[in-house]
Amino acid sequence: MKIAIVHDWLVTNAGAEKVLKNILEIYPDADIFSLVDFLSPQEREEILNTKVTSTSFIQNLPFAKKHFRNYLPLFPLAIESLDLKEYDLIISSSWAVAKGIKKTPSQLHISYCHTPIRYAWDLYEEYTSNLSQPKKLLVEITLKKIRAWDIKSLESVDYFIANSDFVAQRIKRIYKRDSLVIYPPVDVEKFQLYKKKEEFYLTASRLVPYKKTKLIVEAFNTMPEKRLIVIGAGEEYDAIKSIASKNITLLGYRDDATMIEYMQKAKAFIYAAIEDFGIVPIEAMACGTPVIALNDGGTKETIEDGKNGIHFKHQEVKEIVKAVELFSSKSFDATTISKNTQKYASKRFQKEFKEFVEKATLKYNHKHGHKQI
Repeated sequence: MKIAIVHDWLVTNAGAEKVLKNILEIYPDADIFSLVDFLSPQEREEILNTKVTSTSFIQNLPFAKKHFRNYLPLFPLAIESLDLKEYDLIISSSWAVAKGIKKTPSQLHISYCHTPIRYAWDLYEEYTSNLSQPKKLLVEITLKKIRAWDIKSLESVDYFIANSDFVAQRIKRIYKRDSLVIYPPVDVEKFQLYKKKEEFYLTASRLVPYKKTKLIVEAFNTMPEKRLIVIGAGEEYDAIKSIASKNITLLGYRDDATMIEYMQKAKAFIYAAIEDFGIVPIEAMACGTPVIALNDGGTKETIEDGKNGIHFKHQEVKEIVKAVELFSSKSFDATTISKNTQKYASKRFQKEFKEFVEKATLKYNHKHGHKQI
């Protein structure tokens, strides 16, 4: 069976790339296609030393390495330009346009959907609200076309896999399609249990608006007796640093070993973003660290009040403060918290994913009268 794996773009080693790495471990002989590939040597080594079979024409456009997202209007054309005719099975790892790959009737396409395109659907207002009027008009026209193309490209997908119940509901609402939920792989073995917690809270993420790290800092500004450590870099770093009070320490980017050490020793991990799944809170819990998180998105599914953490209802300072105060009155068992993260392990993901692909292949071939592939 000749397999092609289509990934939106390769520019960093984040959550979607961890999924890609695991799919490649299942299918090491698969060929890889992507809009662009600008991975650093270290990032490439972390993703099984991946060699991309083909990228789109956007790879060679001016300033693409730093500003390829500015070519958004060309993304549909670019993904459709990739030639996958010689493959039997196409697996797309998609949070943007990878699922829109062109296929023939004899090919099976299974899309692991991290989310329908955020900026074209649920986060449309957030992405356009701060733009100047001329630019906003241009973006609105572009996103309208992207949404129309996104719906039309559903014809290419035979089966959807969602990375959470939250995303499955979005797929149903936006695409009117059913999907099977297979939670993403988390390298829980790497994040070892540590029982000796210290008197500080931790948050870690890219410092971008939707992660709501600034909101967490604002909440801890009102709790000077509680120490907060912030790990991460991004466009909001300077703005967050300018408002952080003395009880808050910004460490910027830190490597995995340092991140794990802080996760292990933290009293609790704080997370305020609406995530499709949310791998980082799972990593914290693998260390035996309880999580204080928003009762929405992926963390609504993975955090259980009183068992492995505390929920807060809204992305508001007062809600985070109330949750931290409630957390302080509770006790948690680090061993139990860590043990329960095994259900998100990489081996579990690979087993469930492989089983689904095998069943889908048999069903598809039987339905269409194809020879076994």
